Amino acid sequence: MLNVVSAIIVGLVVGVLARFFYPGAVHMGWIATFLLGIGGSLLAGLVTSRGQSGFHRAGFLASIIGAIVLIFVGHLLHIGG
Repeated sequence: MLNVVSAIIVGLVVGVLARFFYPGAVHMGWIATFLLGIGGSLLAGLVTSRGQSGFHRAGFLASIIGAIVLIFVGHLLHIGG
């Protein structure tokens, strides 16, 4: 149960930071922001995990970059505004 709560909190933080650092307007609600953060974390985890687990600052930064990439792809595909 604690892992789910942690994933929600980290996903929300990552999504908010990705929206903050993305240049230009990002039109989405809180639920989409949360899902963006989770998606960015998953994308970064697939690329950078190398079998490690736990919290790492570099992994957190990679999650934000992964979420920014998802915003960019969404804009290219005209998803969400």
